[in-house]
Amino acid sequence: MEPEPITTATPRPVRRPTQVQGWHELTFLHWPVEPERVAGLLPAGTRPDTLDGISYIGLVPFLMRGAGPGPGPGLPYLGTFCETNVRLYSVDEQGRRGVVFRSLDASRLIPALVGRLGFRLPYLWSSMRVRREGGTITYTCRRRGRPATGSRAVVRIGPPITDPSPLEHFLTARWGLHAGWHGHTLHQPNEHPPWPLHRAELLNLEDDLVVAAGLPAPPGPPVSVLWSPGVRVRFGRPALLRRAR
Repeated sequence: MEPEPITTATPRPVRRPTQVQGWHELTFLHWPVEPERVAGLLPAGTRPDTLDGISYIGLVPFLMRGAGPGPGPGLPYLGTFCETNVRLYSVDEQGRRGVVFRSLDASRLIPALVGRLGFRLPYLWSSMRVRREGGTITYTCRRRGRPATGSRAVVRIGPPITDPSPLEHFLTARWGLHAGWHGHTLHQPNEHPPWPLHRAELLNLEDDLVVAAGLPAPPGPPVSVLWSPGVRVRFGRPALLRRAR
């Protein structure tokens, strides 16, 4: 089946949310990758999503606020922490586009344990910080027990984007995730307002997380650097895609 079109509007609105999250102070860093180099890292029943024949590796640090179960309002303490994810982009046999997380670093232990043990997502407990000074924002991450593995990114926030390019839509308007679950593949939808995107300049990047996630080393500077003040997100119920081979 052909993939759903990339759109700023949620393809399928979430009627009964199973959890809520607030994604704030995000930076999206992306590098191109040949789809065949990452196809074997995706769950069964999915393939790399591409734009003009190219797929992408994403490094996305941000501040989580008010994550929690059900329709909300979220948990003010346990649900607020720094997070950095390394991700790939997928499309399944029903044409639904999504994200596949290769790693998720979180600065609060209990959410990391819940994500890893309860949802079988590759969460890791890390020491992290998001610091903003005027128009510059710095993200730092160090994995506990593995001090040599981490990331530091310094970004200067630029002007808002009034008309995102096809690539900027492709990298940010995903509306779901694909993940392995006890020998199966699940798709979990989400919905949120359109991303308020800004152009951004990467001033410094020192990163080990992409390679630690089993991905090819970035060939150079990212081809896309975006920043967003954030959105509030509602997740729907996960649905079984197919049995993994």
